[in-house]
Amino acid sequence: MEHMGSPRRYPPELRERAVRMVYEWREARGRSDGGLREVARQLGVHAESIRNWLRQAEIDGGNREGLTTEERRRIKELERENFELRRANEILKSGGCRMNVDHPARVLAQPGQSGPWRSTSLLLIAVS
Repeated sequence: MEHMGSPRRYPPELRERAVRMVYEWREARGRSDGGLREVARQLGVHAESIRNWLRQAEIDGGNREGLTTEERRRIKELERENFELRRANEILKSGGCRMNVDHPARVLAQPGQSGPWRSTSLLLIAVS
């Protein structure tokens, strides 16, 4: 059994080439399936990676049900934003910051504190 290390990110050009090669392999043989292992061997990647790229290409092309690459990117972006807003909200609830009287829309850390939440807190105050 192969060792499953951390996933590698392959360049989009390689992914597109692999998908194109699978379709060419199938067309040359008059088949509607197969070619994954052959193409994977040629490119030096795992066949399951090719299968996933092919599936995503079919979804992006409207030939299969599922979330498109753009929809997945947007969901990830919204989840990240949601996480940051929740974290900023918890900091505000715990009293971990105070309002600057001179600048009511600006949130400052208490003396001696710092953190990545400072800019997120500003966003939270602005939208609250």
